[in-house]
Amino acid sequence: MASIDASTVLPAEHIRSAVASGRISQLHRGDAYAEEGDTFAIDGERFEVVEVTERKLGDLTDEDARAEGSEDLDAYRERLDRAHDDFEWDDDATVYRHRFERAE
Repeated sequence: MASIDASTVLPAEHIRSAVASGRISQLHRGDAYAEEGDTFAIDGERFEVVEVTERKLGDLTDEDARAEGSEDLDAYRERLDRAHDDFEWDDDATVYRHRFERAE
């Protein structure tokens, strides 16, 4: 368990803002950028990484998409296409879900 910089797991300011406002409670990334128990701060608020899970893109659900700030899985896929050059959805690609909560 370590204190990490928020940008380590949340790479963009708009994502950090969405986490701080409660619109985003998890983020899938291509690698594990944190460990369970790590904490980070956004605007003075502390958050704890409560889960880091290896998954396949094909296992993501509409619920996962909503937890990441998208309306549904289709909107999430479109967002990934726009955000990443040369992105191609591959159901078998490994991703890591980082789930976080406000720390007490």
